[in-house]
Amino acid sequence: MANYIVNRRPDGRGFHEVHNLDAAQVCLPNAESRIALGVHYSCQSAVESAKASGYTPADGCYYCANACHAG
Repeated sequence: MANYIVNRRPDGRGFHEVHNLDAAQVCLPNAESRIALGVHYSCQSAVESAKASGYTPADGCYYCANACHAG
């Protein structure tokens, strides 16, 4: 299980990126842009949580949640 956040600001593609705080190093948004999603078994669950919270579209960060990155 890992702790996840979503970036409240969309990236250049319009996606709100979900980040794994336990794996992330240099890819995290600044503290003001982070919305806590809590602990999840997978990035898929964290992305669904972000979408349910109104952060759509959402996908995983290429660097720390790549299995959920839309490409």
